Amino acid sequence: MPGTLREQVASPLAAATDQMLADRAADGDLRAFEVLVRRYGPLMRVYAIRILGSNDESDDVVQESFITAWQQLGTLDDGSAVKSWLMRIVSRKSIDRLRARRQHVNIDDTDAPAPDHHAPHALAEVESQTEALARVLAALPEDQRRCWTLREVAEYSYGDIAAEVNLPLSTVRGLLARARKTLLREMEEWR
Repeated sequence: MPGTLREQVASPLAAATDQMLADRAADGDLRAFEVLVRRYGPLMRVYAIRILGSNDESDDVVQESFITAWQQLGTLDDGSAVKSWLMRIVSRKSIDRLRARRQHVNIDDTDAPAPDHHAPHALAEVESQTEALARVLAALPEDQRRCWTLREVAEYSYGDIAAEVNLPLSTVRGLLARARKTLLREMEEWR
């Protein structure tokens, strides 16, 4: 038996392109915007957690980001770029939250991700690996760490990273190459 009327209405939107959803949402279609929230909310939350180191604050930042996005959808020129646009909003909101704290997040204080298996040895291994990665990331120069986070966590393109950090594309490529080389060398024992 087919799903509820709401599920039947929502399913065509779930398969819609970002461009179509952004255009419809800009015209006031709340259901289209809800699909964008479901589609990109988890990625935005992960990115905010990585920047802020706090689940509570990241939820607030993501919510604030979606409120801003809803209010400013009319200013989005290219609906197909909605993902990077949303990620820039959450990035700015996260950085604003850090500035408001007037202190830097110590990546060593973040919670280790929950492992798939809850066996004590698996928990210990994941915690050790996370601590090692945190130490290596903390030791990277700020530009390298930010470019790496935007690329690997937020899945930004090289061009989007260059625009976000206001650096030439060639500089971004060099920063990412150095960050990756350092991470590979320092994390060799975990490969």
